[in-house]
Amino acid sequence: MEIKSVPSQIARNNTVSYSSIQEKLENKKTIILDGGMGAELEKNGAKMDEKMWCGKCSVDHPDLVRKIHEDYINAGADVITTNTYSTTPISMRQYGYEDSIEEFNKKSVQVAKEAIKNSNKDVALAGSVSTFGNFYKLGVKAMIPGFNEQLKILSGEGVDLIILEAMSSQADIVETMLNCSTNVNIPVWLSVSCVMDDQKNIMLGYNDTIDSDTHVYENFETSIINFKKLHNGPILVAHSDINITGQAIQAAKKNYDGIVGAYPNKGYYEKPHWRFVDDMTPIGYLNEVKSWIKNGAQIIGGCCGIGVDEIKAISILKN
Repeated sequence: MEIKSVPSQIARNNTVSYSSIQEKLENKKTIILDGGMGAELEKNGAKMDEKMWCGKCSVDHPDLVRKIHEDYINAGADVITTNTYSTTPISMRQYGYEDSIEEFNKKSVQVAKEAIKNSNKDVALAGSVSTFGNFYKLGVKAMIPGFNEQLKILSGEGVDLIILEAMSSQADIVETMLNCSTNVNIPVWLSVSCVMDDQKNIMLGYNDTIDSDTHVYENFETSIINFKKLHNGPILVAHSDINITGQAIQAAKKNYDGIVGAYPNKGYYEKPHWRFVDDMTPIGYLNEVKSWIKNGAQIIGGCCGIGVDEIKAISILKN
């Protein structure tokens, strides 16, 4: 199915909005991405849904979602991300929200746009297209319609770029997402998560809970070599342990000539809550980020457990 991006009447001028980001990247400058949404919403009083996590908040608590976006903008984020990570069509159908797919995704874009407008700052809006709910047993072919549907909705609502949040996904799912994304006419960033295997190799995979084994998939460097055949936009190490992220950035730079970056997590998931672990201060995070930038990372933000305070701390690295 061919996807055509038809901006809504309230869409911003995508070309102008993203051009400043592109210019900074081309000039080797650092771009600050926002941090996690779900954990910040919960800290501010929003209720997490047992199945949809924070996905319903754009409709149930739009003022809180807007506030979190504004907090990240005020903290120094150059790019904020729509609250659409867990509103994938495949998960919404699975959990009985089939009739609300467009409503939830469009509302998330609209709330984020309002936050940018209120800030009166030059901030780009990224549309999150993820693998939330895309269980591997379904097979990648069954995931394609959902990827295409969410890409169409978000690009049609006028986001400035797409972030394919393929965290916790195997390589063939990532490649399927990349193939689907070729049908949209806006920039595409890719994010994947990493773990370390028993032989200390960096691998695609994830471990974000305290009561389950680490999921180890394909070799990270081999995967990057394959992904770059399909993708020439930024590749980000996301939703990964901070201690692994630095090594993954070096491996990505070794095998990819394009832009790389990172937005790791801190803490663990205990459905439907993200549990904070106070094992690193914002200044501590800043010091970690400095080393990543030294090793070639240009886009830095945070995922689950990395919040407004951390983004404010690293915003001093913008140049």
